[in-house]
Amino acid sequence: MATQRKKVRVKRLPARERVPEADRWDLSSLFRSDSAWQRAMAKWEQQIGGYEPYRGRLSSSAETLAACLQFDSDLDRAAERLAYYAHLKTAEDSANAHYQGMMARFVNVASRAEEAASFMRPEILAIPAAKLKKFLAKKVMQPWRLAVERLVRFKPYTLSKNEERLLAMQSEMAQTSHHTFEQLHNSDMRFAVVRDEKGSAIELGHGNLSKFMESPRRSVRRKAYQTYYGKFEDYRHTLAATLTGSIQKDVYYAKARGYDSALAAALFGDNVPPAVYDNLIATVNDHLPALHKYYALRNKKLRLKKFSLYDQYVSLVPQAKMRHRWEEAVDVILNSLQPLGPSYCRILEGGLNNGWCDRYPNRGKASGAFSAGSFDGDPYILMNFQPDVLNDVFTLTHEAGHSMHSYYSARHQPYPYYQYTIFVAEVASTFNEQLLTRFLLQRARNDTQRAMLLNREIDNIRGTIYRQTMFAEFEKKTHAMCEAGEPLTLETLQEIYRELLIRYLGDQLELDPYTLLECLRIPHFYRAFYVYKYATGMSAAMALADRVLQGGRGELDNYLNFLKAGCTKYPLELLQDAGVDMTSSQPIATALTRFDQIVDQLAEIV
Repeated sequence: MATQRKKVRVKRLPARERVPEADRWDLSSLFRSDSAWQRAMAKWEQQIGGYEPYRGRLSSSAETLAACLQFDSDLDRAAERLAYYAHLKTAEDSANAHYQGMMARFVNVASRAEEAASFMRPEILAIPAAKLKKFLAKKVMQPWRLAVERLVRFKPYTLSKNEERLLAMQSEMAQTSHHTFEQLHNSDMRFAVVRDEKGSAIELGHGNLSKFMESPRRSVRRKAYQTYYGKFEDYRHTLAATLTGSIQKDVYYAKARGYDSALAAALFGDNVPPAVYDNLIATVNDHLPALHKYYALRNKKLRLKKFSLYDQYVSLVPQAKMRHRWEEAVDVILNSLQPLGPSYCRILEGGLNNGWCDRYPNRGKASGAFSAGSFDGDPYILMNFQPDVLNDVFTLTHEAGHSMHSYYSARHQPYPYYQYTIFVAEVASTFNEQLLTRFLLQRARNDTQRAMLLNREIDNIRGTIYRQTMFAEFEKKTHAMCEAGEPLTLETLQEIYRELLIRYLGDQLELDPYTLLECLRIPHFYRAFYVYKYATGMSAAMALADRVLQGGRGELDNYLNFLKAGCTKYPLELLQDAGVDMTSSQPIATALTRFDQIVDQLAEIV
């Protein structure tokens, strides 16, 4: 008699339409419906022609210049609202052709708007300095004084009207590598079913990979890792080509405008000297022995001779799991943020419970998490929340930090100056993580919980300062190769990554066939010279958290004023006003010295 095989129930990700309303964000602060977006889109498209009456006349009077700047700002504000709605709807389900079409339509029209406005920069920069100074002294130009002064900084890197027009026409095409990666990554890549440590069969995806990587059972971690990276191996040549295309685009635009390098071009807008970037890399490399010591501790505790990339995230204290339903996570976060005052917490509580967040994974949903704050809409948060993954609680408070930064800036600055830079954004988000860490450590019930939280804090610093700096080195090296005319291929990209992995992670790392594929799956590499801001941001956040917790009302006001300041000053100046100097290596060195101390504390417990 044949043995009947027990039918296994597979837990699959739900389709978007099956996600309960309570677990979705409410995008009505942007548009109440797709049809409302379509009407606003048509109106915005018709307004693009409004640039023409100003063409060739910006030097005629301060009044004309101010009127053009106001028109441009109003059009940009309307575009932001349209872009955020289309982007967020696409993020819900990247395979939804309707929303892909909306996003494509916006990008196409935005490219035309950019082309129509391309005369502004060269015309403003062509105004003689003495004449422009007189314009800026007039009352009508006061709202635009800072914007114009910042624009003038770009004069050496601004081309002629026709050249600027050609570059503007390329903007949509220039995003091809990024869009190709996103479609391949979020839509075309489908992963097999993997069993977790309980034997449950679960469809693997970008959003739940972290859960498998934290499994205490190594065979589960290995299987999920091999299944995941096996798909990247299938597309390795395509991914290498898309990444190379993105790097070539960066180098092209930097050369076209006359910057010394793509790195210099990327840092110029924030007025951040390349020395700050190089200082970060040098300081982190000086503190690599502390990281190697931590990996030696992990190997000892996990009883490994060498570790693989899939061994980096499992807790060294697996018996100290902490599970949080969504509502519990919100409560813990709000309690940890009490030092920021009742107003901050009241606003955040309303947002987290009432429409700011898209909470859980669904099929086709964008991976990871992000905050999307705009001037006219709520500061939305995309999550792929897993109740039994403690890191997701930290991710939620991280994104809440971004959203509250957006909330405060939009309500205290006019539209042209509310958009804070990414450099300071990572401070606000990581600051929240610092407060949550310290809150949970103070309330740890025993050494087991304390060890788990120390382990988590170590991994946070490792992932945010050490790992992001390694990524920053990868970006610098690959762009430098391209600038030197050296070929970027799958092999050369992986060779650069191999050297960095060995230097940063030490000779205890096992280089299996999948290890070097990691450099092909990092979405941030398509926004070059961004990731270093995670590392500088965390270093600054750790210093500012100390100031707020150890200080008084003055230190808190300095921090809240920093959140309200938008981009009214350059980021290094904003941080100096808040109380930390990121032109110095001290905040980075202090953070990594603390890392070394926490590793020793953990070693004493485990």
